[in-house]
Amino acid sequence: MTNDSIGSAMASASQGMNAQAFRLRVVSENLSNADTHGYRRKLISFQNEYDAKTASDRLVVGNVTLDQSAGERLFDPAHPLSDEQGYVIMSNVDMMIELSDAREASRSYEANLTTFQQARKMYSGLLDLIRR
Repeated sequence: MTNDSIGSAMASASQGMNAQAFRLRVVSENLSNADTHGYRRKLISFQNEYDAKTASDRLVVGNVTLDQSAGERLFDPAHPLSDEQGYVIMSNVDMMIELSDAREASRSYEANLTTFQQARKMYSGLLDLIRR
């Protein structure tokens, strides 16, 4: 493995960690608004983008969109946000889905961190060899 490929591995792992950290932020927003009436779950997408400067693909965060599925309708005519029929629309956040997304993002972050640490150790070993 050359110095350039070690740097490329570190850059890829770093991009992965940044993407998963952003994903965790979106999941935490969804979880914190699970009881907010009318809140729509945020969805995140990832894209590969070609970087002509480094002649390689890089991972970027795509658009953050709103989940268009309907929230649960509860009959509560006394609620200030109820419609003319007395129903309140709850958020469309499913706690189990968000928790599994958070776990997946956390594990992906850890995998990228391990890759970064291994590449750093290889780079350090290469420098030790050069110094001799």
